[in-house]
Amino acid sequence: MSLLIVGLSHKTAPIDIREKLYFPETRLPDALENLISQSAISESLIISTCNRTEVLAHSPDINLGIHLVTDFLSDFHGQPKEVIQNFLYDFSHTDAVRHVFRVASSLDSMVLGEPQILGQVKNAFTLANRLGAVGENLSPLMNKAFHVAKRIRSETGISNSAVSISYAAVELSKKIFDTLNGRTVLLLGAGKMSELSAKHLTSQGVSKLLIWNRTYQRAVDLAKTLQGEAIPPEELFRHVERADILICSTGAPGVVLRKTDGQRIIKLRKNRPVFIIDIAMPRDVDPEINKIDNIFLYDIDDLRHVVDANLKHRLKEAQFAEGIINEEVQSYVNQVHSLDITPTIVALKKHWDLIRQEELEKTKKQLGELSTEQEVALENMTQSIIKKFLHGPISEIKSVHQTSSGSKHIEMIKKMLGLKE
Repeated sequence: MSLLIVGLSHKTAPIDIREKLYFPETRLPDALENLISQSAISESLIISTCNRTEVLAHSPDINLGIHLVTDFLSDFHGQPKEVIQNFLYDFSHTDAVRHVFRVASSLDSMVLGEPQILGQVKNAFTLANRLGAVGENLSPLMNKAFHVAKRIRSETGISNSAVSISYAAVELSKKIFDTLNGRTVLLLGAGKMSELSAKHLTSQGVSKLLIWNRTYQRAVDLAKTLQGEAIPPEELFRHVERADILICSTGAPGVVLRKTDGQRIIKLRKNRPVFIIDIAMPRDVDPEINKIDNIFLYDIDDLRHVVDANLKHRLKEAQFAEGIINEEVQSYVNQVHSLDITPTIVALKKHWDLIRQEELEKTKKQLGELSTEQEVALENMTQSIIKKFLHGPISEIKSVHQTSSGSKHIEMIKKMLGLKE
């Protein structure tokens, strides 16, 4: 199979080491050209993200290929080999196939089941393909990896539940409201977490986004980014009753919304329910506000409980996904090995058919003139003999080609049957 991977990830290297081996997009073409210029590297692609850098390559000499790729990573980034060596891992043959499938399916990601890695792997393949760095060996492997990733997402629930604080807010919102279509969200503070939560909520159908921040210009800038409406600091309570969902992350040193504010909000909303997500530290919302009818308050700990529960769910689904990986790896390996031995089987059949034809012609000359029926009978008989003669050796070749000693065994069969390279 002649596949190899050399790389590091969040599992083996801290961020300061991962940064040293990161490939900016602008340098990837030069890197790939450098790789495939190596005599023992026929094809290659590079996956480089904040959490991993991996070189996938095809090489007729695995040990030499791993050595060359390791030297390449060291030289290209100007990092001494002794600095990076202990953080690197390598896979070859079937283990490399398994690793590619697991990475594309997000089973090897920091956040199990996250969708971004598949897009990153596809981009890496697209670039390598455009530059002519992949061909008949890596292209089928990557297309199979994309198929496996799609199958895992459709047949398991590994990506169905929220495992980020920001997306957990969406799940909780859906439990309060039958639908998020037409709902209004108010960002109380314009921090990164509240921005992420707002993006998730708007992707689920929320139609209006209000943004309030103590620094008005920050609210204006974020409103442009998210296509929302900025609220001046002094006008909070002129607009707060419009919001079905409040996301609070102000960074204020104390409480921003008190129980009396909650009572006022519910009165202004005429008892329509409001969902408050407090992801600030320290908290923006007085916990007492949760005692008011039709106000549903969740803080960051509540969201973490959701995330933890969903992570357990994903881990359970990952077990099913690993079963799919095992099945698909075996299927791919069998397919590749079948392609590997096809030329040998074809050559054996051709070699012995030539011998058959030569001997048949000698026999015909000795027998003299034959009828059409007799010629057909001789042809069928000799073909049948060769077919039966080769049945055992070909079955043996198919049986042993996947074993560790398969190559040596096949070579012995070829020599015994007179088939030369």
